[in-house]
Parts: sequence; structure tokens; C-alpha cells
Amino acid sequence: MVFSGLSKRLQDIVGNLRGRGRLSEKDVKAALREIKLVLLEADVNFKVVKDFIKVLQERCVGSEVLNSLTPGQNVIKIVNEELTRLLGEASVDLETAKPISVYMLVGLQGMGKTTSAAKLARLLKSRGKKVALISLDTYRPAAMEQLELLASEIEVDYLDPAGADPVSRARAASKLLTDYDVAIFDTAGRLHVDEALMDELREVYALVDPTESILVVDAMTGQDAVNIAISFAGQNLVDSIILTKLDSDTRGGAAISMRAVTGKPIKFVGMGEKTDQLEVFHPDRMASQILGMGDVLTLIEKAQAAFDQEKALELQDKLRQQKFTLEDFREQLQQFRNMGSVEDMLGMLPGAHKLGNINFDEKEIARFDAIISSMTARERNNPEIINGSRRKRIARGSGTSVQQVNKLLKQFSMMQKMFKQLNPKKAHKKGKFPFPFKF
Repeated sequence: MVFSGLSKRLQDIVGNLRGRGRLSEKDVKAALREIKLVLLEADVNFKVVKDFIKVLQERCVGSEVLNSLTPGQNVIKIVNEELTRLLGEASVDLETAKPISVYMLVGLQGMGKTTSAAKLARLLKSRGKKVALISLDTYRPAAMEQLELLASEIEVDYLDPAGADPVSRARAASKLLTDYDVAIFDTAGRLHVDEALMDELREVYALVDPTESILVVDAMTGQDAVNIAISFAGQNLVDSIILTKLDSDTRGGAAISMRAVTGKPIKFVGMGEKTDQLEVFHPDRMASQILGMGDVLTLIEKAQAAFDQEKALELQDKLRQQKFTLEDFREQLQQFRNMGSVEDMLGMLPGAHKLGNINFDEKEIARFDAIISSMTARERNNPEIINGSRRKRIARGSGTSVQQVNKLLKQFSMMQKMFKQLNPKKAHKKGKFPFPFKF
């Protein structure tokens, strides 16, 4: 779950206010003191916290809140609104240009620039753009080879301009971009901010004339990430920000502080190492998720991206005819797995923190997939023929146990019974489709 520690503590504080019939000024100030402490411990910039609490106090300690019928709910509403404002208010898309949009990724070494360049290329390719990736990192060993490999993986062009240093490669690259909608430059970094790095980046910036210069920073570095952002922004090298490793156990300070201290929007967040794990940053959704109000819109978008519409219609016909097989079950499992981790998805549900620690074995889906793969086509279509000896063979073939095979068959049988009780026409019209298996 994103910012799990920060989120839980904030939710406990605002949860104590929820449903209170009466709040005194003392109650509100005590809650704000707790919020201030939690934010500071999460490594949020001190000045940002000070200004945030000041605004909250001005809005919360007043007759509009204290004399209302639902003062606790009003305080939570105000905290949510101000946290959203702090994070950036609304999502902001990339700037574009004609005939070609040029994006230059900057930052220090180890922040994830090269991987982020490939992720961004994949995202823009999915929007119908013809994308070129160019590496200007001549210092880090195998940096150019890494980007070329990633370009091949996501099936976009990797361009290799002549030149032994970043500046000469940037100068030569302009002659190679005539057939592209988008060019993404992965620049060289350093282990720390220094004058040599900034001089080189300013020279490269002048040559490539980017539509947007995007700073890539690691959310796990906390306050250091904010200091790095301030340094780059001070050199006019930042138009927007990609925050990486937001899926890790970060304290959250970098994300909350970044917009306020730089004045630049966070446009994307990295939610994993894979090239499809770059997401648009939605400040309002992030604020709601941090405060335990859920992020159902993102959950729906993940489902729409993961589930094939044509296969969903085929499944609907099979359910209507009661011909749901283990092969269909496996397809549903695979599409469900494409949505991401179960823990992250549960974290997007309103009030998720009340569920406590849910230990879901992510390997269970892969295990079910292996079991079904070890069956014959006849067994997948007619699971009732799977007797004791077949179960032993399937268990050996899938590297599992007979008990695990039995568990799968039992869950599948339960699903079949459930589908028989459903009216597929009504379920489809109402938009209610059951999850592929029971937790």
C-alpha cells in the first residue's frame, strides 16, 4: 500500500474526529499537532509542514466547522482538500509540440532515469506516438546498452548518434529525428549535484531544446530527493517530475513536499521495475488514498487496462450458456494478475486500513496457473473426470501437492455454482462482474 505508515497514522488521527457530535477548538488543535508530528516524521519538508498546518488551523478553527452538525467530517474534508492542493490539485499531462515533442530526463545516478525513459516511451507509444529513445549517458558503464535493450523490449526505436560525449551526441541527434512524433533523451547523471554536471546539462538543454525537461527522483531518498529537486529547479532544468519507487516502503515526505518546494508538478510515478509500471499522478486520488477514502477510479482504470473487452464478452456468452471451463478460469486469473498486487488493489478501497494486515499469497495465482497447465485439454473442459490418480499426476506435473490441486478444483466448483445462480444479463447491465476467485 502506498505510504502505508504515514497513511495509517493519519487515518487514525482523522478517524478519531469522524462522527463526533461536537468538537472544541482544543480538540482540533490537538489533532493538528498530531498531524504535524506525523508529517515531520514522514520526512516532509519543515517549511511545507508549517505552512500546511497554518492553513488547516485557519480553516478548521472557526464557527463554520465547530458549530456545524458534523464537525469531524468537516475537518476531514478540509484536510483532504488541503492535502490535494499541496500535492498539486489536479493531474497535468505532458506538454506537446509540433512537429516533434522532445523530452529530456535529468537527475542523479541511481534515480531510475533510464528505466523511466523506457516506461515513458512505452506509455506514449500506447497513445499512438512514434517514439525514439536516445542515450546521452557516456559515463555510466553499459548505460547505452541498457536503454537499447529496453527499447527492443518495448519495440520502439533506439537511435545511436555519433559522438564520444553527451554534448556531441546531443548535437548529432537532431539529424535523426525527422520521422518521429516523440524523442526521449536519457541524460548522464552524477553521484551528487556539482557544477560540472549542471554546466553539461545546460549545454545539452540548449542543443535539444526540450518541450519538457523532466526530473527523475527516487521517493525512497526522502528529504534528499527534495533537496535534489531544489538544486535542479534552481538551474531552470525542471519543468516536471517523475517520482520513482512509489511502490516501495517510502515515508511519503518527498511526494508531499515536491510540488510545494519546486513549484513543478509531479506528472508520473513509478510503481515497479517493469516498463508498464508508470502511472499518471493524480493528486486528488493520492490524497484520498492517504486519508483512507480509497482510490476507486484508479482501480477501475487498472481493471479496464488489464481485462480484454472481447474476451469479457466471450466469457459473458459462456456464463449465459453455463460453459465456464478451467481454461476460462485461468484466463481470468492471468488478467487479474496484470492489474498488480492484491495488496495495492485493496489499498485503493475506501477504509482499507480497517481490514488490517491482509497476507495474500501472490504465488497462489501462479500456482493455480501451473496446475491448470498440467491438465489435458479434456480435463480442463471436464474437471469432473479428474479422479485420484489424475490429481496425483497433475500435482507432479505442476510441482504442487494433491491438496493444492484439490483446493483449486474446490474453488472452481464454488465459482461454477455461483455463476449458475447469477443472471448474466442483469449482472452485465449493472456492471457487476464477480472477481475471478475467492480470497
